[in-house]
Amino acid sequence: MRLVDLKGSYEAVFSLGGLCVPAMQLEKNALRPYSGVLDWMISNRLSDVNRLLQQRFQGFMELPNLQILGYAGQQLLVLDTRYSFISNHDFSIRKNSLTQLSAYPEVKAKYERRIARFWDVLTTRRRILFVRSGDTFEHVEELQAILRELVAYDFSLLFVQHTAVPDLVEKDCPLANVCWVQLPNQEIWHTNDHLWSNLLEGIQFREELSL
Repeated sequence: MRLVDLKGSYEAVFSLGGLCVPAMQLEKNALRPYSGVLDWMISNRLSDVNRLLQQRFQGFMELPNLQILGYAGQQLLVLDTRYSFISNHDFSIRKNSLTQLSAYPEVKAKYERRIARFWDVLTTRRRILFVRSGDTFEHVEELQAILRELVAYDFSLLFVQHTAVPDLVEKDCPLANVCWVQLPNQEIWHTNDHLWSNLLEGIQFREELSL
């Protein structure tokens, strides 16, 4: 799939993580109408995301699986040991400590709402865009196959790698509904804003599309 084929209108847009970059860039470009499950989590390995989707979020963010790693500014770093994801935006040090996650019930309820919305969107929306940043291309084909099982209608996947390139580079992708691009990796949080704008130009969010 080429970048030009990615353009158009979508009824839903979801980040599939990596770091927070996809969610940040979707928000900056008015393509994040609601929060996704993986928006603000660190999920370095795409294979872990694939496993999470294959297992339908079973056991995700369950208290016995959570390990407090330490501080990240005003938040705690909390590892979900079952899926190897790290939460770094859920547990404020105002409400939690290194020995007690007092805010856990509200955090868990938030993720349950997001998971329920995710499933509803996957089974009812006619065209969905997923954005994944990070890791190698190795597990993208597996992700595509999993999404084909879960998504009721049409979807596209934008896979973004940050690597040693000077500008936006579009890669030849053998998968029909997957667009693969590379962006510079010198400073991925803000320096690439204009490249993300170019990348997402021509993509719109519309709540309802004509059948």
